[in-house]
Amino acid sequence: MELALADVPILAETAPQVVNDANALFRRLGTYLRSEDVLLLIEAFKFGEAAHRGQFRKSGEPYITHPLAVAAILADWHLDAQALAAALLHDVMEDTGVAKIELVEKFGRTIADLVDGLSKLERLEFQSKEEAQAENFRKMLMAMARDVRVILVKLADRLHNMRTLESMREDKQKRIAAETMEIYAPIANRIGLHRVYQELDDLSFKYLHPHRYQVLSKALTKARGNRREMLGKIIDAIKTRLADAGIEASISGREKHLHSIYTKMQDKHLSFSEVLDIYGFRVIVKDVPTCYLTLGVLHGLYKPIGGKFKDYVAIPKPNGYQSLHTALFGPYGTPIEIQIRTQDMHKIAESGVASHWMYKSGDESFGDVHQKTHQWLQSLLEIQSVSGDSIEFLEHIKVDLFPGELYVFTPKGKILTLPHGATVVDFAYAVHTDIGNRCIAAKINYDLMPLRTVLRTGDRVEIITAAHAKPNPSWLNFVTTGKARSHIRHFLKTMRYEEAVALGEKMLNQSVNALASVKQLTAEAWERYFKENAPISRDQVLSDIGLGKRLPVVVAQRLLVLSGALTDESAKPGPIMIRGTEGLAVQFAKCCNPIPGDPIIGVIKKGQGLVVHTHDCPQMTKSGRVDQDKLLDVEWDVSSSKLFDVAIKVLALHERGVLAQIAAAISEAGANIETVRMNDEGFDGSDHYTEVKFTVQVENRLHLAKVKQALRQLPSIVRVTRV
Repeated sequence: MELALADVPILAETAPQVVNDANALFRRLGTYLRSEDVLLLIEAFKFGEAAHRGQFRKSGEPYITHPLAVAAILADWHLDAQALAAALLHDVMEDTGVAKIELVEKFGRTIADLVDGLSKLERLEFQSKEEAQAENFRKMLMAMARDVRVILVKLADRLHNMRTLESMREDKQKRIAAETMEIYAPIANRIGLHRVYQELDDLSFKYLHPHRYQVLSKALTKARGNRREMLGKIIDAIKTRLADAGIEASISGREKHLHSIYTKMQDKHLSFSEVLDIYGFRVIVKDVPTCYLTLGVLHGLYKPIGGKFKDYVAIPKPNGYQSLHTALFGPYGTPIEIQIRTQDMHKIAESGVASHWMYKSGDESFGDVHQKTHQWLQSLLEIQSVSGDSIEFLEHIKVDLFPGELYVFTPKGKILTLPHGATVVDFAYAVHTDIGNRCIAAKINYDLMPLRTVLRTGDRVEIITAAHAKPNPSWLNFVTTGKARSHIRHFLKTMRYEEAVALGEKMLNQSVNALASVKQLTAEAWERYFKENAPISRDQVLSDIGLGKRLPVVVAQRLLVLSGALTDESAKPGPIMIRGTEGLAVQFAKCCNPIPGDPIIGVIKKGQGLVVHTHDCPQMTKSGRVDQDKLLDVEWDVSSSKLFDVAIKVLALHERGVLAQIAAAISEAGANIETVRMNDEGFDGSDHYTEVKFTVQVENRLHLAKVKQALRQLPSIVRVTRV
């Protein structure tokens, strides 16, 4: 189709070079789009050009040249008219003040939504640049989850910005390059846009480390000339051997991109001359059986390097990438890498999810790529729903952006892909959030293993769950995936909040009952309280009480005053009953380890809730340590059945087997040993005695007395004291 801007009336002020570039683009689009689609894009261009008129890039060019260049990149991927229109309009809402409703009326809801997904939020809403950047990124990813074309337009936008970054200030160059290397290049890799990933990665490297980039670039150019003859010989040898086997194939050499060479030098502490595999070879054949046949022929030509074969045909990468990878000892012992794939695999490897638009051949593999990308985007929505804020969300996403190559199997044979270093807990959350929350152990290749076990490719993993199990905060020390980390944090936050609300309600009710003969606070009193303390909710007030951010007596007094029921403001509330099962909102002080039977007192500590100490705890008896209005009367609930930690110190004769005797006595007394610390140097510098400190779990003070009595009956024991 021959169509140009000259066919449609445009404003005379449009720069001639801009018109020429636009005409060239529309002629290209006419080769695969319908006439009405091209006409729509001409209207989008005219609208964007008029909106940006008078705006210029740092290079001095009219601003509209940037949206045109972004659309040209998308045209290479054969994207549809809606995505191209969004590219031409992607900055009008942010930079020109055009309202979304105007775009809806002129170009339709879908295009307006795409542009909105690409537009940054108002920075005035945020307290820091980091928060604004993270929230903008979250907004874009949420739009991307609804329509993957958002990220394709954004990557084309970022690619053109990186290609023209030289006109920016050096500090901006480094900031944009760092963001590109950390986020946008990995996203391109994750959705299979391999060429875009490599170019973004190398351009980021160029601006972050300009000197290293120049040195490596020169070394690579020199090596290219030195190795050309050897590479030609290898290609000829491969062609000849495959032809002899009756295999039709397309063979080409490929060069690793600069940043990947630099990364390998850094990781393995190599000089450039020691990185021998900067060149590889790609063999493209007609079908999957021929891939494996070709592999066998090549292993007959050159000896394979052990442990370097990877089958991404049988087990594709998460982004749909498929190829056989092998490393061989080539001529003169030079290691060479070879990728073997079909033509369809090659298209996906080069274009990733964009191949969904570029090659509409009806092949199932293209649909699979789109489906896998959709599943990944849905997982982002799940992570976002449980992340506390945008910065935490970005932290979780960064973990998952770097592709893993760890493949493990469920008991039913389903393959799950996880990052290197992933543990049993990561696997459990990958299966399902409920499985992760309730996991207690696992069978790996039929052997019972703990939750922190690091998985290896090929492991068969069966998760063991318990109905009442729940995530442990210590899991955060070893999980690697964003999904596991976000769900564990969300569960712990929710659990702490719910426990704090329950404790706060109990504390408030006790304060109210002690101050006045009121069975229940009126709704009117709460409403008046909210007006005084807006914006806040009842649960938030109760949570703040439970976490020590508000004093229950103060809140109770104000609510009773507002209800008109306060009779004696000087009265003190009755004691709070402690069972030991209140959870995170009640803590037992480590300085004195109180146990049932000890006289105790509670201290409201901001951010920690209620902390229980013994009455004679040194922390409590020191003058000026605690404000009197933060002290609460607490008592043990006689129905408590929890085990409590308590520290004891045992002085014993320095004899063989004494530790085993002590441990046996503690066990026979029905107590658990949590920790043991032994003084290897003896007691008071003498070799005759040894001092051992235990943390044991007991039910109450009476149980502790039983343990101490059992120890004192041992002939080797000199003294037993509670610490």
